[in-house]
Amino acid sequence: MTMQDKVCLITGGAAGIGRATAEKFIAEGATVAFCDLNEAAGSETAAALGERAFFACVDVTDRAAVQAWVDAVVAKHGRIDVLVNNAGVTRDNQLVKVKDGELVKQMPVEEFDLVIDVNLKGVFNCAQAVAPVMIRQGSGVILNATSVVGLDGNFGQTNYVATKAGVVGMTKVWARELGRYGIRVNAVAPGFIMTEMTAKMPEKVLETMKSRTPLGRMGQPEDIANAYAFLASDAASFISGAVLRVDGGIVIGT
Repeated sequence: MTMQDKVCLITGGAAGIGRATAEKFIAEGATVAFCDLNEAAGSETAAALGERAFFACVDVTDRAAVQAWVDAVVAKHGRIDVLVNNAGVTRDNQLVKVKDGELVKQMPVEEFDLVIDVNLKGVFNCAQAVAPVMIRQGSGVILNATSVVGLDGNFGQTNYVATKAGVVGMTKVWARELGRYGIRVNAVAPGFIMTEMTAKMPEKVLETMKSRTPLGRMGQPEDIANAYAFLASDAASFISGAVLRVDGGIVIGT
């Protein structure tokens, strides 16, 4: 087991990729503390994952709440070996939408701000709270969720793409800043993944996603969890500042 006795934090761990990652880490021997805003789903997931899973209802946009969570985990388990910054939201809209030369719609500022707060500031909050713990230990791994759209762009996702491109930049900065303390920082860029959210999309949209993916299928949450498990393990001990695409070879067009 590649993560025996490791203590791991996962944000947005109640469902989808976060839950699959928690399952994988526990299977590899880790203790997992995960947070989510969905208290019911978080409690159900913790019960399903067993005695090495610990749930807390935490808003990653709230720096004080994040710090309290991190402090509680350290008090209970003594250390933090891995942080997976998985929590994220989408609020898709075009920058501007024009019909017959007239502006008919644009991305609401509130939607832009929400996605920035969760997907970018939330990652900053969690990494900043955890980094001093890892520095004191002289070791640790921070793994950030970006996306292929953060690398390639995507129609109708100004806010989401901005956050995921920002996460790539922060990953590279932190790899440089924290490497001297024995801390590795990497990012994973999923392609189209079949989660509870995407499962609700129209079949036509799902087929389009599949057709853009050379391997001819949607990814599964376990595909991303496996990538996180590799990057968290000692098998990746000389990998830092990297962005690993897990996307079936996708090329995003316009």
